[in-house]
Amino acid sequence: MDKFVVNIIHRPEMVPEYAEKVTGHGKAEDIGRKALLTESLDIFKTQQECAHKNGLKTTIQMTYASLFNDEAVTIAKEHHEKYGDEIALTLLGLPCTEFREKYKTKDFCIWMFSMEDKMSIVDDVFGKFYERFGFYPESTGSYYMDADLINYIKSKYPMVKCAVATCWEEGPKAYHTCNNSWYTFMDGGPWAPWIPSKQNTHAPAANEEEDSGIVAIPHLSRDLIACYDGNGSNFGTHPQNVLRGMIYDSKTWDFPYLYNLIDQYRSLEKYNNGYAYNMMFVGPGWMNKMGRWEAPYELLLKSYEDGCAYYGKLKKEGKLTDMTMSEFADYYREKKTYTEPECALWRDILYGSDKQLFWYCDPFMRACVNMDQGGAIVDLRPYAAKLEWKTGIGTKHVWDASYPFLIQEKYRAGYFTHYAGEGTVRSAKVCYNGEEVDLCLCRTKAHFSQEGKTRILTLDPVDIEFYDLTVKLQTKLYFEEGSQAIRIERNILEMSNPDAEVEINEYVVACYGTTEYSEDMTGITLTCKGASETKTIDYAYKCREEKLAGADEVSAIIPPVETKLSLTAQGKAYTGYVREGYAFSPMLTLGYTTTLKNKEVFTTCLKVEKAN
Repeated sequence: MDKFVVNIIHRPEMVPEYAEKVTGHGKAEDIGRKALLTESLDIFKTQQECAHKNGLKTTIQMTYASLFNDEAVTIAKEHHEKYGDEIALTLLGLPCTEFREKYKTKDFCIWMFSMEDKMSIVDDVFGKFYERFGFYPESTGSYYMDADLINYIKSKYPMVKCAVATCWEEGPKAYHTCNNSWYTFMDGGPWAPWIPSKQNTHAPAANEEEDSGIVAIPHLSRDLIACYDGNGSNFGTHPQNVLRGMIYDSKTWDFPYLYNLIDQYRSLEKYNNGYAYNMMFVGPGWMNKMGRWEAPYELLLKSYEDGCAYYGKLKKEGKLTDMTMSEFADYYREKKTYTEPECALWRDILYGSDKQLFWYCDPFMRACVNMDQGGAIVDLRPYAAKLEWKTGIGTKHVWDASYPFLIQEKYRAGYFTHYAGEGTVRSAKVCYNGEEVDLCLCRTKAHFSQEGKTRILTLDPVDIEFYDLTVKLQTKLYFEEGSQAIRIERNILEMSNPDAEVEINEYVVACYGTTEYSEDMTGITLTCKGASETKTIDYAYKCREEKLAGADEVSAIIPPVETKLSLTAQGKAYTGYVREGYAFSPMLTLGYTTTLKNKEVFTTCLKVEKAN
């Protein structure tokens, strides 16, 4: 039976991250102010009531601050008994008088502390939870939880089976829309539940040996186009996001976009063997009595009431199953295998365009295919490398928890560059009599299918017009489970001159990084490997190129991200090539060229591996 599973998670955040300044009315900071604590608890009660009156159970993630509040503890116990709510524990909501006095800091993001402090804080918070409830929680979470933190929690508190572990696409885009003040980068993770590897939270485990022991869920379910193109905080199934993005009817205070977003998540069961997931994770800070985001309290309240009512309606109709976090962890482990991918063919539901993206995530890669660019791959994360990426004070990555990309059109230009040089993208060029057309210029639509363990994306054919030739070309992308590769077929369906011959240039332009800023490409090795000859380039920004007829493989070894990126080909006689960039365009290019006639097909395969 198809299943749409929803987690609704509330936290009695006694000192909400936004609210102190609002309730303080210009007074000196006092996070123990009684008015702040009272209002925060009232909002938590309201949120719980919104869920319960619609027949929905919640996961109550107790914050450290709430563990010192007798009323918050009593409510959690009562709602567990009455409604079946899970009493869990979050590592958000750390700031309170007791925390500040002990740790002498205003830091509040658990993954940004030193490892010594992370362990101490976890033991404090878990210990206080046990003191109040007499048991340890089975679920925990934060905006992000690094692998070392998860590994420590699992070793010390083995009953923990589920955690909120990352916030989808919270990188430079989110930073810029927070006035360059939100120093918490966590781009590059899954958008749907996964089992994190012991090496890196973002990278799913490929087997039992890599399994961290928990099921991870995202911090919010977000719009997989609008969030990717812009600030994720405006586009999610949390009503707060929809209000922040001003995506509602200002006259009626209705929220059609929110319902469409929930429905599109429901539709993902078509691509994931009958399973779809959605979540809503909220604290009280955004529903402040003083209002937030130019919205009065009445609108904030209505948005949450309406959101819960929609979930309640779906449940009554038998279209939704509400679970607590620990219940979901058990369900997920029964439902999914390690190598089974998560897929999403996502369409624009906000701007009225025909845009489609296809997202693919497994233990070896995360990839995004853009149909507005002819099926080009515009985002690629090498999960196969399972990068050990330590975060927090005392590490190389105090604030940057992102998983590095090899291709990323938003931060490294993609096909449409403003100036000389190239941006990162995986596409193809069709050439004829000195004319050249990149498939990135050919908008199309995609259709999903599955054959055994291979997911197939079949694109509508595109017409490529040269001066005296029209070519009808179709692209298919194959994602074979466990292969670490994406196979791409280009099929010439028809030509206005059946005797003509065109050149196909299959290429990938790549680099590495987590932000817009170029990294040092020195140390990268580019290789054309044939049966009897190998040509290499040690990257030195010299614009060099090597070619090899009949090359078995063209590849790049990228030591800073411990990744080998390779391209192979099959079909007619072809030539492989590699090209280094230059300082103004610090990219690397791998490619194959061949000639095709009518009804002929050229197949190439892009593979991501861990570099030895």
